[in-house]
Amino acid sequence: MSHARRHRDGHRPVRRFRGRGAGRPSFPRIRALAHWTAGTPVLPLLLVCVITVIDVVGGTSLVWLPMLAAGPALAAATCGWRGVAGVGLLATLLSVAFGVRDGVTGGNLVAVPAVLASVTLAGILAGAVRARRERVLAAVRSVAETAQHALLQPPPATVGPFQVAVHYSAAAAEARIGGDLYALIPTPYGVRMIVGDVRGKGLAAVKTAVLVLGVFREAAYDEPDLLAVVGRIERSLARNLGDDDFVTAVVAGHPEPGRLELVNCGHAPPLLVRGSDVVAVEPARPAPPLGLRALAGEAPGLQVLPFGDGDQLLLYTDGVTEARDADRAFYPLAEGLARHLYDDPTRTVAALHEELLTHVGGRLHDDAALLLLRKPAAAEPAVPAVPGSATDAGRSAAGSPVRGTEATGPGVPAPAAAPSAGSGGGSGSGAGERRRAA
Repeated sequence: MSHARRHRDGHRPVRRFRGRGAGRPSFPRIRALAHWTAGTPVLPLLLVCVITVIDVVGGTSLVWLPMLAAGPALAAATCGWRGVAGVGLLATLLSVAFGVRDGVTGGNLVAVPAVLASVTLAGILAGAVRARRERVLAAVRSVAETAQHALLQPPPATVGPFQVAVHYSAAAAEARIGGDLYALIPTPYGVRMIVGDVRGKGLAAVKTAVLVLGVFREAAYDEPDLLAVVGRIERSLARNLGDDDFVTAVVAGHPEPGRLELVNCGHAPPLLVRGSDVVAVEPARPAPPLGLRALAGEAPGLQVLPFGDGDQLLLYTDGVTEARDADRAFYPLAEGLARHLYDDPTRTVAALHEELLTHVGGRLHDDAALLLLRKPAAAEPAVPAVPGSATDAGRSAAGSPVRGTEATGPGVPAPAAAPSAGSGGGSGSGAGERRRAA
């Protein structure tokens, strides 16, 4: 099923995107003031002041003074033990002062300060426990971030002849990592990549993702054939997964200029961008997810696509396409990609993620990964040759039989003719890039 979308008048949207912290001025005094305000019990102090003003105006201390206990109680939830102690001490002194002013004697004069002191002591203990748990949570998040960088290594902006952009969001924000996986590495057989989704969530899904990525990174360097890489992953999962566990994945490779190979194992179809057309590359021969080949008895097929200058390929997980809005409508990824096509993949992915969050109302409920690959229209250095590499021209002609057609995937538009070195033509995206550069 193809999803072709064309921009009105052939123009692409131009919208500025600033990353976190980009373009923000650095003022040490403002930062110090913000840091001090964050650690100061402003709201509890304001509450104590409001109660004090009401008591002064109304002159009914026995009615309003017990409300001063709300100050240290609120401080326990917003600041550390020092802030709780300060607010509690202030509230206690004010209660004594107003009691003396109003002529309160005996037990009534001691009762309110005693209640305030008790609430302050309880708040100090609660604040200390909360601060300790926050430190533990910060340490866990730090470990999770380190694990994420080790498991899902962010690729550089340029890998071989491609521009690359990746965005990953875990459903459990505290964990930072989940069951979605991706990898993109240069190998002796060209640039190879994988995007997958492990069944389930939590630590079990992370364990399976680690296994898949480890096998992929080894096999991608060792195996000259992309189907052999998928076979290595399948055999490893068959030995280590349970009967109900599986991984959907798309494995892709770029063995030579103008040629892209895809193996889809039960995963969502990638989106191919050619000019202003966005097409879903459906698998020519559907295959079961990784880990279920023995049950299904079907082997995946190799799908070959032309991939020239200016073309882009978006790999993603179902956490993107199955994200729902308040009306339970799915996010239209193909339409969103057509609206946010830029010559910089980072801007495209950032705009897609921002629109996705807006669609779901601010928070995703499933892991989501986006990996966008773009072949720049301008000439760039080729992937460095590796001794023993099979990326020469004879590999595609006689190295192994082609198990797919050159134009597989219904609705895939024909590739645009590559411009000559001296011509001023080129693809639409390349021309737009040069116009913007000028």
